[in-house]
Amino acid sequence: IAIMLYQQQRIHLEQAAKLIGISNDDFYQLLASRNIITPPTDPDDEPNELILASFRTSLQQAKEGKVHPISQLWDGIDV
Repeated sequence: IAIMLYQQQRIHLEQAAKLIGISNDDFYQLLASRNIITPPTDPDDEPNELILASFRTSLQQAKEGKVHPISQLWDGIDV
């Protein structure tokens, strides 16, 4: 059902992934394995669908107040 709703553009990738309880990346891989979407030719390129899903998730989290102070953004980056 989640794949069908995604194909009909009734829900976004991250909504479909959440519906079936898997990560956005796993749902993307599922779509690619069924030839529903075509992955980028360069393996280092992030697929547009995953970029948009991440952006929408981040925007929703910001709207809900689920943010971190900017002073914490780089904590642990040099590990």
